[in-house]
Amino acid sequence: MSGTEFIPVNEPWITEREIEYVLEAVRSTFISSEGKFIREFEERFSSFCGRKYGVAVNNGTNALVLAMRSLELEEGTEVILPTFTIISCALAVIYNGLVPVFVDSEPETYNMDPEKIEEKITERTKAILMVHTYGHPCEVDKILEIAEKYNLYVIEDFAEAIGSEYKGRKCGSFGIISCTSFYANKLITTGEGGMCLTDDEKLAKKMIRLRNLAFIPEKRFLHYELGFNFRMTNVQAGIGLAQLENVSERIEKKIKIARKYSKMLKELEDKGILKLPTEKNYVKNTYWMYGIVMKNGVKSDIIMKKLEERGIQTRPFFYPLHLQPAFRKFHWFREEKLEVAEFLSEFGFYLPSGLTLNDEKIEKICKTFYEVIDEIENKKAIQSKDN
Repeated sequence: MSGTEFIPVNEPWITEREIEYVLEAVRSTFISSEGKFIREFEERFSSFCGRKYGVAVNNGTNALVLAMRSLELEEGTEVILPTFTIISCALAVIYNGLVPVFVDSEPETYNMDPEKIEEKITERTKAILMVHTYGHPCEVDKILEIAEKYNLYVIEDFAEAIGSEYKGRKCGSFGIISCTSFYANKLITTGEGGMCLTDDEKLAKKMIRLRNLAFIPEKRFLHYELGFNFRMTNVQAGIGLAQLENVSERIEKKIKIARKYSKMLKELEDKGILKLPTEKNYVKNTYWMYGIVMKNGVKSDIIMKKLEERGIQTRPFFYPLHLQPAFRKFHWFREEKLEVAEFLSEFGFYLPSGLTLNDEKIEKICKTFYEVIDEIENKKAIQSKDN
């Protein structure tokens, strides 16, 4: 890789506005969880998503933990969630003494397959965790219909779908509570950070209390319940607020990057070598990450290694939760085969997708990708001829 410009898989887009707000927070001395940016960020972000209340926290994992805790689900009850997602989703269930039940993916969008949910529901099921994958919204109507039929809560994880829309309605506005992350690779980032959104005032107040050690206003150091230290800092909120001010431009950039990739790589899809991301006609996909699935029998790690050698950083798709070794010690673990998610994990990866990508870099990535594919296909042809 000597002499080659390295293109990272993600690079956050930071403007002078973020710097201005950070300096303002520091100069005000409100650098912890008090300060004007916290409330303003909560109000503006919840409004952007079409929610009444926002509760900022220190990361996306803890947003999920807080949401689960606030619903007061009985220990041992089951929560349905996709197997093809980040482990944070399962941790939020497990950390609350609940049991995760994993569902396979749709092959087209990689989201949880709604047709496979009902077979996993038992009398112990109390909630569904609906996760939008890589920017493409879930089949929200079908999931909400199932939840209503069985009287289940729906918690929405839209960390990868900030700005995405389902039938004209923004992700982050579905279910009893919606959760997001503001990690550095998200459409809006605070470095670390997250938020819970809801339209339920009682739940919002409960989450505000629980995120701050369950302090009560009447007597600060008297505690009637166990809370968490999940507070976001005013400095972080200032960064998030600045990013929210140009959120439309951020969404446009993501979509433009995806369209550029799709145009340049379409030839490989037409040849049956790979599958590009999709966008159903009733959703708006913000393409948090531009994911590719190999269809020519070549595993993703081989492609990724060759791209890395040429200065292009990539990331593998999620490793399915139902196969995670860390879960084998739990009484609820069971051996099962969820074929779509397992295939995606083996043959899927995503290309650099950060907001700082320009046309020149995308063209270089695609040119390099074609070179790698040609090398692999030529090698396969030679081996086939020799056999």
